[in-house]
Amino acid sequence: MTARVAKGEPEPAEDRPHSAAAATRQDFNPLQQLIHRRLQERGWSYGDVARRGGLPRSTLYTLATTRNLARPPRPATLDALAKGLEVPISAVRAAAAASTGLHYYDEIPSGEERAGDPERELLIASIDELSPEDRRHVAALVESLRRRAPEEPAGGG
Repeated sequence: MTARVAKGEPEPAEDRPHSAAAATRQDFNPLQQLIHRRLQERGWSYGDVARRGGLPRSTLYTLATTRNLARPPRPATLDALAKGLEVPISAVRAAAAASTGLHYYDEIPSGEERAGDPERELLIASIDELSPEDRRHVAALVESLRRRAPEEPAGGG
């Protein structure tokens, strides 16, 4: 038999999210940060979000408290999480990917053609074969290369 909390009484400690300060801590992965930030902004519990999204509370709790994800959650889980948190699915996908050391790009920047690029296809196909640590190294390398790339002048000259 389970007891329900009466209105006005505090929720059990395990159903309350961490504090707002904890939601921005460096030791949280991007998915944890997204979950905790939304819980704090809306004053929701794990149970509230789970019911709203139609996913098990235990799944939400695991995603909110697991620092090192071995792989991104399944697409159906991400869809339910986005619904429960009331955020765009692209935000959840990006946070989940970054939490596993991957980067998610929702759309192709205008003016770029990616179809048929063999180097890009090789990189994408090979990423799953890397260990999580190696993926983090590749992601750091890509980010450093992106930061050093000179910006193209306006007008495409």
